[in-house]
Formats: sequence, structure tokens, C-alpha cells
Amino acid sequence: MSRPPTVAEFPTGPVWPGYFADPAVVRLADGGYAAYGSGPPPRPGAPTGERMFECLLSDDLAHWRSAGPVLERLPDEYGDEYWAPEVAFVAGAYHLFYSVGHGISGHHLRVARSPAPTGPFHDLGVNLTPGERFAIDPHPFRDIDGRWYLFFARDVLDHPRPGTHLAVAPLAEPTTLGTATTVLTPSADWQIYERDRRIYGARFEWHTLEGPFVVHRRGRYWLTYSGGAWTGPGYAVSWAVADHPLGPWQQPLDDAPRLLSTRDGLLGPGHNSIVATPDGDVIAFHAWDATRTLRQPHLRRLHVGSEGPEVARSAHP
Repeated sequence: MSRPPTVAEFPTGPVWPGYFADPAVVRLADGGYAAYGSGPPPRPGAPTGERMFECLLSDDLAHWRSAGPVLERLPDEYGDEYWAPEVAFVAGAYHLFYSVGHGISGHHLRVARSPAPTGPFHDLGVNLTPGERFAIDPHPFRDIDGRWYLFFARDVLDHPRPGTHLAVAPLAEPTTLGTATTVLTPSADWQIYERDRRIYGARFEWHTLEGPFVVHRRGRYWLTYSGGAWTGPGYAVSWAVADHPLGPWQQPLDDAPRLLSTRDGLLGPGHNSIVATPDGDVIAFHAWDATRTLRQPHLRRLHVGSEGPEVARSAHP
């Protein structure tokens, strides 16, 4: 099995030429890697496929091949937009967590199961978030004591900075989600999605926190998340830290540099995952191409130091 490349060997550009947003990379039992991602928005009038969410496979994180879409599509009444898949091996099977809704409305979290990482995944028939207005970006996290939690993003209106906030709930089993508690609320203007946004029958200075991902390093819990508008160059990744998955979570100072932002050839990077390799952590995220028509996956080395996580810049010019 090939070892992951060094930073200098990762390409400066995307590791996959097609549209592949919200990349969730996991290490497989055979030492290889699988990545799951969101596809492009559906085109009006275009035929819909029988499966959603492309899966990519790699031996070394640098060279990828497609295993095709893996989730069996639900009936149309559940929605036409499928977002942000993430796969975890739970209770002897692979479980794919995702959201589905109509356009940008009515999204809820669901889970599907398969005996293999390449599917097909079959939905288990449960809405995990029936009490939420809108819920997206599920991230299943297994603690060091074996307990599972599900981090996700949800809409909150009764807050000084209304918008999409981060939450977590115990995950007793893949289809049973406990009571959700707040993880992070917006705290800075860089997290504004749109000013004077018309939504839910009113107008708001709408903020967005989304794409949570957690790792346990150096005896603490480190959460990375994306903020702002995914549609443009202001989208960025920051982090928070806690001593327990349920928090409380602390953010760095508002004026601290973002973990990932529009620089070093990246345009609107965001929605990351982190995978542990034999040579250390690697962060996967998407960024726009130059024409802002494709969101494509990128990889960088990640180091979690005592002062927080840092992303290594590519050694290429």
C-alpha cells in the first residue's frame, strides 16, 4: 500500500477534475481511502439518476478513481437536493449520513446503510431531525470512550446573529438521535451569509456556520467549521476547542487568521473533513475553480499544535 504523499507532492490544484463539493474522506480497513461528496445542483428539466453522491477511491490520497454514486435515491417527495454525505462504520456496517430537501428549503438529516463503503446505501426510513426548521451537514463523531455524537448545522432565528448555527446530539444508534445542544453561534461579521436576507417570512442579517468536523488531539477536542457564503470568496474555515464533545466550545479571537481562506491559489475554500494517515492528519476541503462553476476537492497536511490547528501550505509556487 502506498503511503500518503508529502505536502510537496500534493497538487496545488484539485485532486479531482469534476464537481465534488463537501469532500468527506475516510480511511478504510484495507489502508486505502474513500471520499464522498455533493454533486452539482440539479438542472431544471434534467433527468435524475437512481443514485446520489459520488464515491472516490484512492490508495495514496493523491490519485483517485470513481466508484460511482452510492446512495439509492428517495422518492421525489423527499426532495431534489442531496447535500454533504459523510460515512462512518457503526454497528458492523457503513452508515451514510446526509440531508435532503427541496432546493434550499426543508432539509432534514437522514441515514442510509450498506455492508460496503461503495454501497449501495439504502435509506433507513428515519428523519433524524423532525423538530428542526432546517438541518444540514451531519458529522458522526466517535469519542475515545466509544460513544457516538452527531454534529450538524441548523437554522436559529431567536439570536442576535440569526442564521445557521452548529449543534450536537448524542447518537445512541445510527437511527436514534438524542437532544441537541448548541455548539457554536456566529460571533463575527466574516460569518455573514447575506445582509437583509428574506427568509422565513422576514428579513435578517443572516449568518452561516456549517460543515462541522471534530478530531481528538493533544487531549482535547478540535472542531473545524466553515462560515460565510459558500457562493463566493469570503467563505472560510475556522476552528474551536473543547474538553468534551458537548462543550463548552471556545473560539479563537475574532481577528485571528482563518484556518483556510481565499489565498494561495484557493477561492472560497470550505466544508472540510480530516483523515488520520500513518504520516499524520490530512485536511480535505473544496474550493471554486477560476470560473466559479466547479467546486473541487483539495488536500493539505494539517498539524494540531497547542495553539490550535494549522494547515500546511503547498510547497509548489
